[in-house]
Order: sequence, then C-alpha cells, then structure tokens
Amino acid sequence: MSATTAPVVEVVGDGSAARSRAAGRWRRSRPWLVVLGVVLVGGLVLALPAPPSSTTPGAPDNAGATGARAVAQVLEQQGVTVEHVTTTAAALAAATGDSTVLVVGDQWLTQEQTDALLDLPDDLVLVDAGWALSTIAPDVVASGTGNSRVRREAACDDPDALAAGTIIATGGYVDLGGEATTCFPTGPGVDGGAYLTLEQGGRRVTALSDLHPLTNDAVDTAGNAALALRMLGRHDHLVWYVPSLDDLGPVQTGDDTPALADLVPWVRPVTGWLALVLVVTIVWRARRLGPVVAEPLPVVVRSAEAARGRGRLYRRARAHGHAAAALRAGTAARLAHRLGLPRSADAPALVDALARATGRRAGDVEALIYGPPPTDDTGLLRLADDLHHLESEVHRP
Repeated sequence: MSATTAPVVEVVGDGSAARSRAAGRWRRSRPWLVVLGVVLVGGLVLALPAPPSSTTPGAPDNAGATGARAVAQVLEQQGVTVEHVTTTAAALAAATGDSTVLVVGDQWLTQEQTDALLDLPDDLVLVDAGWALSTIAPDVVASGTGNSRVRREAACDDPDALAAGTIIATGGYVDLGGEATTCFPTGPGVDGGAYLTLEQGGRRVTALSDLHPLTNDAVDTAGNAALALRMLGRHDHLVWYVPSLDDLGPVQTGDDTPALADLVPWVRPVTGWLALVLVVTIVWRARRLGPVVAEPLPVVVRSAEAARGRGRLYRRARAHGHAAAALRAGTAARLAHRLGLPRSADAPALVDALARATGRRAGDVEALIYGPPPTDDTGLLRLADDLHHLESEVHRP
C-alpha cells in the first residue's frame, strides 16, 4: 500500500504581505528621511566648535596673510590684553576709559556708530578708516597721493614713527587745521602721510591709512612691526574692533535688552540653515510644469464608447446636474449651428431663434434649455426626451 502525498496548495496573497508593505512605507518615507538627514548633518556641522582661525582681514585670530594674529600674539606676550569684538556695542562695553580702541576698516560703520566711538575717552586707533577719521576730525582729509605701496621714511618727530624708521604702506592723510602730526609721506616736500596722530579731548587719536603694515604677511618688513607694537601697546588693554555686516543698525546701550542671537550665538546660523533646507525642499518637491506635449493614445477609443463610459460615471455618482448640463450644452450648440447663430450668441438670442423656429413659447424653450437641473433618473430621462423632440422640430424640413 503506497503512501499518499498531500497536494501542495499555493496561497496567493493580495499584495499586502509584510515585505510589500515595508517596501511601500520605505518609498513613501524616503523624501522625508532625506530632509531629516540634511537637517541632522547641518546641525552637526553647526554644533562643531568654531575654527581657531578666521579669514577676516585684519582680525587678531586670522593666521592668514591678511590677518593680524602675529601682532596680537606679540602684544599678549608683552602683557597687553587683546579683546577681539565685532560690534560697536561690544566695543563700547569693553572700553574701560584707560584702554586703546582699535578700529580696523569703516566700510560697515554708520554715522551713529562713529559718533559713539567719538564719545569714548579711550585712545583711538583707526586703521584703513579714512571716512571715520574725517568724521571724528573734520580737518583731516585724504591726501590724494600715495596710491602705490612703497617704502616711506618717517620724516616727522613722533617717537613711534621715529622708532619704526620706515614702513611700507599706501594712501595718506592731510591735516588742514595744522593740529595733527603726519608721518611717512610719499616723498620729500609732500604734504600728509600714511600715519597721523593728534590730541583730542585728552585722548590720543592715531590713524594709519593702510592695513598692510599690520598683516602677518608684511609685519616683519621694514619698521612695520615696531610701529604696530608701539601704536597698539600704549595701554595694558586693547579693544580690537573689526566691524562686521551683522553690526548694521542702532547702537545698543547698557539699558537695552540683548537680542536672542546675542544670548545664543548659534540661533542666527541655525535659522539660516533651516531656511536653506526649506527652500531646497520646496524646489525639490514642487510641481514642475513643462510645455504641453501631445502623446499618441495607446488605443483608439470610439466616441460612442467614451460617451457611454462618461454616462456610467455620471450614473454611478448620481450626478444628475452634470449629466443634464452636458445634454443641454450639446443640444444648444447643435441648434445654434443649425439656425446660423454665431458661437458668441447669448442665451436670449438662442431662445428667441428657437421659439420662432419651433413655434413654441419662449418661456418653455428657456425652461427646457436653461432650466433647473433634474434630481433623479426619471427627470433626467424626461429632459433627454424633451431635448430630442426640440431638436427634431428644428431639423424638420
């Protein structure tokens, strides 16, 4: 007696197996996972500590060719406390009344910020800040000569300039009031020079027309180092102020409430990063509309089949109003063509022409063509029959 083997029955699923469901969830969640990954990477980048060296020209933490890290380090070795700030409010708060305030560049300074610096009792050093200097000292103007960077002799009796001997710089200032001492002219007998000092309200104002002597690339050339160290090391505290674009706006006072970006420095970069992620997401997920492209249909659908299919859809949705509107619109278009009316003819013109062609009352024709929609199948069939009779009367020879 042989053993019987039970038939193997294969169960065919409906596409909702665990694997297919997981694949569907993965496809739907991929875009959001990409956005989440971009946000996480941006957060990690912003959370990393700031690099020890910046790239801002003239900054004391810039170790590049245009930075001034070498001068700042030598000053600190000589006992000078260097405090690097990037806003006018921070410079005003850091000034002690017995310190040197260095301003590097004035392209981002406003009149209000310059006036605030003018009110400080501390010694002021302006480097490459001709506009700020002319605001603080109206008698001082640019010399208009010395646009080339050449070696210059001191040619004055200022102790700091004499200690330096020569520097390599460009530009210059001229004091029309005769109260300032100018050094390092472009040549013998030339008014003005690249270095200027004057006493103003019990403090010393010093100006250097060029940042180049303070940079890491040129500080060890000629007497640049001697001039920079003597000019900036007159006090034990140096406020090194490099104006920035973020400092545009009114100057904060001690009574002003600090902004959130001042309390939490990473708020501004995180906000900018989130805005960038939002823009990228919008561009990525937005609907792209291109030119209209005509594509051949995969199959040819007869007009009668399309009409019957549309009718079935209307019936399934119980859209009696839409079906009635389609019937009335088709009938009105055919009748208007038959009567010779233009396509732009309005309803009163069509009703009047139909009334004259059929002998019916205008009100009856208007109710039939433009009346209220039916609410059930019986009303829709009655409307179709009435429209057919109306069309047959117009086509009657």
